[in-house]
Amino acid sequence: YGLGLRRSELISLRMVDINFEKQEVLVTGKGAKQRIIPMGNTLSDAVREYAGWREKKFPELEVPELFLTNRGAPLYPGWVYGCVKKYLSAFSEVERKSPHILRHTFATHLSENGADLNAIKKLLGHSSLAATQIYMHNTVEHLKAVYKNAHPQALDEGEIGEK
Repeated sequence: YGLGLRRSELISLRMVDINFEKQEVLVTGKGAKQRIIPMGNTLSDAVREYAGWREKKFPELEVPELFLTNRGAPLYPGWVYGCVKKYLSAFSEVERKSPHILRHTFATHLSENGADLNAIKKLLGHSSLAATQIYMHNTVEHLKAVYKNAHPQALDEGEIGEK
C-alpha cells in the first residue's frame, strides 16, 4: 500500500533497490521499466526493521530479493495473495481482498488528497493516463466536497455574500 506496487514488483524488489538515505525505492515494473518511488518515514523504518530481522534470521542466505517467506525463500504470487487476504480480513469487510486492492487504495487515497493525476500515473508506473483513470474511484462525499468548494452554484444562499 505504501508504494502502490504490483504484486510482481513487490516480489522482485531487492535490498539494493532501497535507498534509505534518500528514502527512495527503485521499482522495476512491466517491460523492465524502472521508476523511483518516494518512501515515507514509517515505511522506511518498517523496511529497515524487516531487513535487520531478515539478516538475523538468515545470516548465511545470499538471496537478492528483499522479502522472503518464513523459510527464507523468495516470495511467490500465492504467498503474497494469501498474506494480504489474511490481514485484510482482520480489518475490512470488502469482498475482494487481494494485493491489487492495496494498489487501488494507494491511488484513490492520493487522488482524494489532491495528488495530480499525472503524478499518480508516474507513481503507479503506467504508460497512459487511461490506465490510471481506472483506479480513480472518488467517493460520493469527496465529489460533493469538490463540488461545494469549486462550483459557483454550489454556494448556500447564506454564503453568497461571504464568498
